[in-house]
Amino acid sequence: MAIKIVLFNHKGGVSKTTTSYNLGWMLASLGKKVLLVDADPQCNLSSLILGEYFEEYYFNDATKLHNIKDGVKVAFQGKPKPIEAVTCFSPSANENLFLLAGHADLSEYDAALSFAQNSNNAITALENLPGAFNELISKTSEEYNIDFVLIDLNPGLSAINQNLFISSDAFIIPTNPDPFSIMALNTLSIVLPRWVEWADRMRPLFEEATYPLSNSRPKFIGEIIQRFNIRKGKAAKPYRDNIDEIKTVVREKFAPEIKKHNMLFSQDIYNEVGIADDFCLLQLKDFQGLLPKANNAGVPVFALTSEQLSETGTVLEGLEKNRDLFANDFRELSNKIIKLECYAKSI
Repeated sequence: MAIKIVLFNHKGGVSKTTTSYNLGWMLASLGKKVLLVDADPQCNLSSLILGEYFEEYYFNDATKLHNIKDGVKVAFQGKPKPIEAVTCFSPSANENLFLLAGHADLSEYDAALSFAQNSNNAITALENLPGAFNELISKTSEEYNIDFVLIDLNPGLSAINQNLFISSDAFIIPTNPDPFSIMALNTLSIVLPRWVEWADRMRPLFEEATYPLSNSRPKFIGEIIQRFNIRKGKAAKPYRDNIDEIKTVVREKFAPEIKKHNMLFSQDIYNEVGIADDFCLLQLKDFQGLLPKANNAGVPVFALTSEQLSETGTVLEGLEKNRDLFANDFRELSNKIIKLECYAKSI
């Protein structure tokens, strides 16, 4: 059974997609089969994985229907057909990584899903909508024998985001070291428990549906703080203050609030995995000059070869050093996720 992990922050620009891509790639490089789910209509995750095949994928008759929107279409259009696994794209450079592609018009389903989720199952024709996305992801995971599902949500508090969140086993919150991320954490400490309470209340009403609501309960793995500059081996002063405040807010407000709703693992599990009491999984400096080279090569920054870096001398040495540091960061993060695997399966 695959572990479903959502990467979510309703604040935009926190590198959710980049983190999903890098974490998924590293987990797959470590031997895990990973399904990346692009639930953001901007389709940036799909673009990263598909690369130069991006436009062709959505216009080619052989692939254009293999995406998250068309995957649940039979439920949203009330067709007498079951939801089936979609065929996923897998990059040649990483055969353990699979993409459930996004769709630019995914948000078209948001209004119908919102209505279905708030109708108290009074309209029979809508009863299968709340469980449709989970069914698609589960069927696709079974098809490819997936170990980890990473779901990249769009920045917002939509019905689709709510649905995918409450269907997950665990979640990670990417942040930037700025005051807006701190504001977002305060909001999420209210919204996420509210979503879980809704699922607890509504789950019995949909248990007879063809696609019932998932029985999972999302647990907080931790936050990632990223996209800051380094000065003399440390985050620059303005960033340091915000980094410290994010950790404080998570430790003293966010975590205690979601704990009331059983959205944390036990402290023994966090200790065993090596997650501190501030829940900070990773502090990741800006990729800087490595990023455009990675985009050109169609791989994460840590997977760039020396040839793909296409530099010489001290410039090459500097890039290689940074690449290796990022590789170590994402390897450590991935190993923490892998250690949580057996605990997440027992939720």
